[in-house]
Amino acid sequence: MAAKHNAEEESELLHKLRHSTAHVMAQAVVDRFPDARIAIGPPIKDGFYYDFDLGRDPDGSLRTFSSEDLEAIEKRMRQIVAGKHAFVRREVSAGEARQLFADQPYKIELIEGLERGGVDEYGEATEEPPILSIYQHDAFVDLCRGPHLDHTGQIPPDAFKLLSVAGAYWRGDEHNPMLQRIYGTVWPNRKQLEAYVEKIEEAKRRDHRRLGKELDLFSTTADDIGGGLVLWHPKGALMRHLAEEFCKAEHLKAGYDFVSTPHIGRAVLWETSGHLDFYKESMYAPLDIEGQQFYLKPMNCPFHVHIFKSRTRSYRDLPQRWAEWGTVYRFERSGVLHGLTRVRGFTQDDAHLFCRPDQMPEEIDKTLNFCLYILRSFGFTDFNAYLSTRPEKRVGEDANWEAAEQALEAALLRAQIPYQVDAGGGAFYGPKIDLKVYDALEREWQLSTIQFDFNLPERFDLNYVGEDGKQYRPYMIHRALMGSEERFFGVLIEHFGGAFPVWLSPVQAVVIPIADRHIEAARQAAAQFRAAGLRVELDDSSERMNAKIRNAQLQKTPYMLVIGDREAAADVVNVRLRTGEQRGAMSVAEFIAYAQEVVARKGLI
Repeated sequence: MAAKHNAEEESELLHKLRHSTAHVMAQAVVDRFPDARIAIGPPIKDGFYYDFDLGRDPDGSLRTFSSEDLEAIEKRMRQIVAGKHAFVRREVSAGEARQLFADQPYKIELIEGLERGGVDEYGEATEEPPILSIYQHDAFVDLCRGPHLDHTGQIPPDAFKLLSVAGAYWRGDEHNPMLQRIYGTVWPNRKQLEAYVEKIEEAKRRDHRRLGKELDLFSTTADDIGGGLVLWHPKGALMRHLAEEFCKAEHLKAGYDFVSTPHIGRAVLWETSGHLDFYKESMYAPLDIEGQQFYLKPMNCPFHVHIFKSRTRSYRDLPQRWAEWGTVYRFERSGVLHGLTRVRGFTQDDAHLFCRPDQMPEEIDKTLNFCLYILRSFGFTDFNAYLSTRPEKRVGEDANWEAAEQALEAALLRAQIPYQVDAGGGAFYGPKIDLKVYDALEREWQLSTIQFDFNLPERFDLNYVGEDGKQYRPYMIHRALMGSEERFFGVLIEHFGGAFPVWLSPVQAVVIPIADRHIEAARQAAAQFRAAGLRVELDDSSERMNAKIRNAQLQKTPYMLVIGDREAAADVVNVRLRTGEQRGAMSVAEFIAYAQEVVARKGLI
């Protein structure tokens, strides 16, 4: 209990620290840009931000912050911190608030929202009663509920840093003005700040967009092909093939059958499924074909439903487990597209399970354990799960919801992984488990999902014939393990920093002859490695040996196999690892056995 109490106190202190530093930054910005219009500045995970409207330059272009501006703002912030100005809270009427912020249109809009009720000081929906309060420190006043530190002097002057500037639409709406958002971070002491900044630098080094280009895995070309559409290069496509090959083999072992469905479907399909009512904004515009409208599919599930409906199903036929590596298309706004992790065309390792109510608990257990097994096979070992339960507005019988939620929670308990219950957070059509992984930088990513659907079986009138000859509604479960393959590989690249496990590396070894006279021996060795099933390249370029080794290390190749006079004479290779470690001489047969063992256990090196 004491540990929990201390953690809560620490979290509250960080919240106050970051919230207060956001206000100090806003004052520093206004001091430098007196005409700036201020928007909102909340604390966030690991830091804070504040949005500003700086107006436009004489040529009409949007004014933005320069690196020199950020340096000057940081300097001014330290002066404000040194002043030890008290944070003073005061509740005000809507009229007084309008007077205080008469020249701040974004604040006026927030005040009007608070006056009406239903939103907080950031314009976010809330059920709490409206409170108009301001906080003042020094000469700066902001509309804010708080809480804050006692005074600015409690902000460590050497433990905050402004990190970056980004464009952000007011209230996230592209029809609203574009604002300038400054991101910053602050910590209780300099050591923690330095550790966080190093973590950011490591994240930049692992950025999958940079590594994807350096390792020649994939590319995106917005101008010619379209934003959010990925080109998989030979090495990236090979990795994707290897991952799919492994997963498909495991699906067959787990009792799944494969299906394949079209990329487009008639409008009536999406009307029946409800997508045109609930999901149309995320769908591409229709195609007109022979007077009928077709849509690119945003999901695979309606097609799988039709496969189920294609013939009469008996209770003896269930469960049915159908998997598809199906490519879907969803319209994402250009401002949110991001490498592989936010795209418009992607392939899901999608599956749908149709089962009887009595089979459902066992199917959930199997599915969850299958998720964990697949993710662990790719090197993810730390998990957190979120169980989302029935919302107020929903379809389906309460008894079915109760049974499904109990089965999901029981499976989580048996799997012995940490989970949190998101009460009321389920979709209107069913409860779900979202399985999230932590990568090497302890960032959380959602990959797998197990989701009940009480909606589609009703909409498409799915039935099976029971033992008594009557018709019954099957349970339908959506399931994805990797989720989007594109997103999965974006996370995987960053998790390993491009240094993939040997089984997944597109090139597992490079054979390096020291001089031209060693090329023939190197060629023969490479041929033997390939015959044993290893993916090997021969670097017979004119570069010096050290340069060849360096090139292989930059490409994150697991093994460098060097052949010189002694190696050629003894029919061995000198083995170096991408980590820089030297394993020394091995015969061709010894290295093949060594590498195959690492591949079999899905090891790193």
